[in-house]
Amino acid sequence: MRVYLHLLILALSSSAIFTSSASEIVQSKGRFDDKFRQLEESLPTPNDYRNAAGEPGKEYWQQQVDYKINVTLDEQKRTIQGEQVITYHNNSPYTLKYLWFQLEQNRFKSDSIAERSSAFYGVDGSVRAENTYGDSAFAKISLQDLRRQQFLADNNLGYQIAAVTGANKKPLKYTIVGAQMRVDLPTPLKSKQSTQLRINYGYNILEEDAVGARSGYEHFPDDNREGGNDIFLLAQWFPRVASYSDYEAWHNKEFLGSGEFTLEFGNYDVSMTVPSDHIVAATGVLQNSKSVLSSEQLKRLDSAKKADKPVFIVSKDEALANESSTAKGTKTWHFKAENVRDFAWASSRKFIWDAQGYQQKNSQNPHVMAMSFYPKEGGELWQQYSTAAVIHTLEVYSRFTFDYPYPAAISVNGPVGGMEYPMISFNGPRTIWHEDGSRTYTLAEKQFLIGVVIHEVGHNYFPMIVNSDERQWTWMDEGINSFLDGIATREWDPNLSWGREPTDVIEYMKSNVQVPIMTQSDSVLQLGPNAYIKPAVALNILREVILGRELFDFAFQEYSRRWMNKRPTPSDFFRTMEEASGVDLDWFFRGWFYTTDHVDISLDRIYKLRLDSNNPDIDFDRRRQDYNDKPMPYSVERNQQSGQKTWVELNPGNTDYHDQHDQFSVTNKDRNKYNKKHAELDPWEQQVLARALKEDKNYYVFNFSNLGGLVMPILLDLTFENGHTESLVLPAEIWRRSPFEVSKLIVTDKDNVLVSAVVDRRGETADVDIENNYYPRQIIPSRIEAFKEEERKGNKYRDIMHDNKEALKDPEIKVKKK
Repeated sequence: MRVYLHLLILALSSSAIFTSSASEIVQSKGRFDDKFRQLEESLPTPNDYRNAAGEPGKEYWQQQVDYKINVTLDEQKRTIQGEQVITYHNNSPYTLKYLWFQLEQNRFKSDSIAERSSAFYGVDGSVRAENTYGDSAFAKISLQDLRRQQFLADNNLGYQIAAVTGANKKPLKYTIVGAQMRVDLPTPLKSKQSTQLRINYGYNILEEDAVGARSGYEHFPDDNREGGNDIFLLAQWFPRVASYSDYEAWHNKEFLGSGEFTLEFGNYDVSMTVPSDHIVAATGVLQNSKSVLSSEQLKRLDSAKKADKPVFIVSKDEALANESSTAKGTKTWHFKAENVRDFAWASSRKFIWDAQGYQQKNSQNPHVMAMSFYPKEGGELWQQYSTAAVIHTLEVYSRFTFDYPYPAAISVNGPVGGMEYPMISFNGPRTIWHEDGSRTYTLAEKQFLIGVVIHEVGHNYFPMIVNSDERQWTWMDEGINSFLDGIATREWDPNLSWGREPTDVIEYMKSNVQVPIMTQSDSVLQLGPNAYIKPAVALNILREVILGRELFDFAFQEYSRRWMNKRPTPSDFFRTMEEASGVDLDWFFRGWFYTTDHVDISLDRIYKLRLDSNNPDIDFDRRRQDYNDKPMPYSVERNQQSGQKTWVELNPGNTDYHDQHDQFSVTNKDRNKYNKKHAELDPWEQQVLARALKEDKNYYVFNFSNLGGLVMPILLDLTFENGHTESLVLPAEIWRRSPFEVSKLIVTDKDNVLVSAVVDRRGETADVDIENNYYPRQIIPSRIEAFKEEERKGNKYRDIMHDNKEALKDPEIKVKKK
């Protein structure tokens, strides 16, 4: 029995070879990389604002900022002129001597930090300008690069602040620092007090196609109207008070272009004066519909509330008539929005407008208007799918989080690839125009429209409601939202891939341009893979492989509801997911979010062992069989094939006892030795051994190597001679004491003789190398391309979607989300 126990000890032990690791703790004795080290040493200390369970603490607070804005859009000059009254509520326990404002339009000034720090490098840090021959340098500058530089040089960009005054209309001292402004208060604002100030401002609107901004105008010179037409998408269009939080105080990181916007919740009262023939879409609820809509449009809007398909509020024919309109004068559209963290709007005479009511059952907000605004260029593609995708998003996201709390959810077509704001999103895909005047769309455009609408409308939940800090931790809104839009897209049509599966992140995870997910937005080399795909895949794996759907969905909904209308940090997410699921997940979050390790688990070899009883009458026959089963040496086989006789065969009389027996023949000495050892075993050891010998099971020792550094469960599929298959999950904790190499004993019934095994057969863990997953090794299918594919031309987003699996691997798929 001691032999049997020794076998198990050897099989279950790890013969680890320790190698260096970036996360390894340096020690004087040996090297041990503790992949299961607890995150608490890295996370902020829990306090009364944020407790150890990941919940808002008993003293949690956040500021509130209310805006009353009157703004005028000058279409001819393409300018904004506005006046805003801001009411700032200091809910913090601290006294404030000044307020910080975000002036994102200043990002495009020639002397901004963003412009002056924009280096001409590739995403991998390589220099894009070469100086190989002589003194001249060759650089890959596109015409789009030149167009952008010309537009920035030709236009006076950024905010023009005309006045900043207090409630008494006396001027307040203010200091502009790049894309920020500090306003000094006349008297310090104490805790639980409010203050009011007024800002008069204006700016020249960007041409979005020229600059690649998150908002701006798009010009249509070929429309049947003198001077053509424009679509205006207005965002970051007013000076916004920066956030002030318990964990960072003022959030006054400069806007450089990647890190999006951290803002406070508040109530908005906004009046937009626009050309009289324009249609306006905006955050909030229209307050003066009778003043800006016709009686027929009002009837349509009312009927749309309970319609079972979208209803045209402004039809295609009416929009075409508006395109050639010569109407003069202006109209003022008045909107209000409660408890939102931002406000955006769109204005154009080109807009077709459709709407359909979405009914939320058993909700405090039962009626939501799903709406789409798009020009004729959007065509049947938008008519067919935009509003439908809005409703589908609300259905899926609400199931995983909370009921949608807003009165509207809007999708607007414009020059922006995809950008989100409370209740309204800007989305880019369009139909293709043909010379005969017809418009069609490809599968790529269909996939992109459905996917981008789901993604951008989904942002209403993250970060518009679960209000994370986008400038610091982009993954908390983009990654979480990408995880959910992957679920929603699969539920729409699993054939419409949107790049959220584990296999979609493999190339990035094994590349040299990967940085940890927990990297500040503007420092990330490739934002698309880093902030969208990798965290989305991580959460997908956490749900499907680590926790299972029941535990994950409960914990994720708990996080969403805890932080609805509040400001969570990564530690709040990590702690909530662990506390609500009841599973230690520190190893998972540390590996996926804090390192650049990747998954590469190699099944190096499998040993088939046989239980050695030390009984010569049993073991020697087995050993003889094993010996006889070995291949005959080539020299002996060829001698026999040639008919050559051996000495023994030629001289049968010249033999003895040993020629009649072999080394596996049992002698009394062997039996006596065995009987002596067997008598020394305890009775329970004799019983265990007798049962094991009777059952005669198969003992297999699997040797695994962790080549990528990222510990993960080992998903093992076994195939047996009798055709039976079996799936096993070895938990990630198998790597706890040896994160580099482990061995595992697997015992099967006598009839289940193993013939092959494979790790992660379905590609569920983002393992970067499938060749070492098979034992025995297998031929890996691939393909040979006989001809080089011609480079596609045309719309950037359409080209990217041509191969839908690559859709969001391009870090620039969303120009506004780089």
